[in-house]
Amino acid sequence: MLKKQTVWLLTMLSLMIVLSVYYMTADEGDFAYLNNGKDSKTEETSSETTGKDADVSVSPGGNELFASLRLKVTDERSMKRDRLEDILADSNASVEEKKKATEEIDAIDQVDTKEMILEDSIAASAEYQDVLVRSDDNVVHVHVQADELTKTEVVNIMQMVRDEFGEITVDVIHEPYTES
Repeated sequence: MLKKQTVWLLTMLSLMIVLSVYYMTADEGDFAYLNNGKDSKTEETSSETTGKDADVSVSPGGNELFASLRLKVTDERSMKRDRLEDILADSNASVEEKKKATEEIDAIDQVDTKEMILEDSIAASAEYQDVLVRSDDNVVHVHVQADELTKTEVVNIMQMVRDEFGEITVDVIHEPYTES
């Protein structure tokens, strides 16, 4: 069996190769950048039955942004899962620590599954170009790539998320479809 470090190294090398090929073959104007929300965004707020507000933002570069966010979430969860698996493999770890690590791994797997179900459900509900669902603590961020997103669609998306995750703050972010 391969060591975790070897698997991680091979994964990162593969990712580097894929990204290198992508960037070498992409047109010069196809690159997106993240500005940590400090660029000028069109924001629209919609209210829902619970009285909480959700921001609907517009920002450039949906395809690259979605890939970047997916990669970031995958990397963070993979690293966390590796740390937890190290605890499970540690002979000096107590039974309680191992139990807690197992529960956290199960929670990560459940969140991953819920996110994938929601991505498929939301994308199918209105045939959006792409959907990314990511859960951060007590907030679920839903990035939707579409030509436009109505307030009714935002409320429907928020309800789908609450059906899957329960009562939680939902942030729906509209990413306009841009052709490469």
